[in-house]
Amino acid sequence: MMNGQPQINMLIPLFNEEEVFEELTRRLTAVMDNSYLSISVIMVDDGSRDNTSLLMKRKSMEDPRFVSVILSRNFGHQLALTAGLAHVNATEAVFILDGDLQDPPELLEEFYIYLKQGYDVIYAVRKKRKEIFLKRWAYKGFYMLMKYISYFEIPLDSGDFSLVSRRVIDELNHMKEESRFLRGMRSWIGYKQIGVPYDRQERYSGGSKYTFKRLLSLAYNGIFNFSEFPIKFISNLGVITVLISLIYLATTLVKKFVYGVVPEGFTGLIFAIVLFGGVQLMSIGILGEYIIRIFFQVKNRPLFIVKEIIRKPEQEQEPEPVLNEQDGEAVL
Repeated sequence: MMNGQPQINMLIPLFNEEEVFEELTRRLTAVMDNSYLSISVIMVDDGSRDNTSLLMKRKSMEDPRFVSVILSRNFGHQLALTAGLAHVNATEAVFILDGDLQDPPELLEEFYIYLKQGYDVIYAVRKKRKEIFLKRWAYKGFYMLMKYISYFEIPLDSGDFSLVSRRVIDELNHMKEESRFLRGMRSWIGYKQIGVPYDRQERYSGGSKYTFKRLLSLAYNGIFNFSEFPIKFISNLGVITVLISLIYLATTLVKKFVYGVVPEGFTGLIFAIVLFGGVQLMSIGILGEYIIRIFFQVKNRPLFIVKEIIRKPEQEQEPEPVLNEQDGEAVL
């Protein structure tokens, strides 16, 4: 380590990962023991309700290479990562991965090769997803949508699993937006980036911590934070509805004055009410998504609250004896 600082931090957010913790730390330790790099691990407990935080504390007191950041409650995956990024001390880069072992820590040195070639962001690209068909379809649809509507390129099928240089981490730490979509923020920063294909493994144990609600919230953050499409969609929809209304009005006038036929019943009226009502509600909903983000941002609350940080100080070296030239005795 350089002045006590590692070259690489491995950053891992944890939420109710008691079942996988022992295997996770075993593999992380093996990576550190077998690597020529100086590495430390930053684990972030995101308000776990099982014994995850206790296991983290125990590991940190056993091995000084493991640092535990305990949050005061569950803030969510993206903010847990943000909390970890705020506590990194690596001189070169941060290796971000999930704690369920779907992201193999053994890929670190393969990613590090690209870092030494001048890349600032080395992100993993999933070759094939292991989820059920409906979830795979939803993920693919979201990334295709983001590719179409985003004002800059966000790589397809890339998650948070990545090796990120120190200067990119510093830029991420300067970005204080409340509704975070880190893979989008990472892409927005720029610099030289490359995707590395990998086979994503099955979860070692347990189930996914990302519920449908949380996945939807993450998708909304990506769409509304990195695209102008929603707000422009309202204007385009308004123009389309006006055109439809004018066409319907013209058709009605032609029937009345040319053919002498007046449309009967409430079909036209119901159509108009439903059309305009739906457009208005959709427009209000889209505006509401922007307003709620502004509302939470202007409160200027901290993004997360750290309850405690657990680390074992490295053993101090014994001072070397100094020879007393006057009497020839060694003194400390």
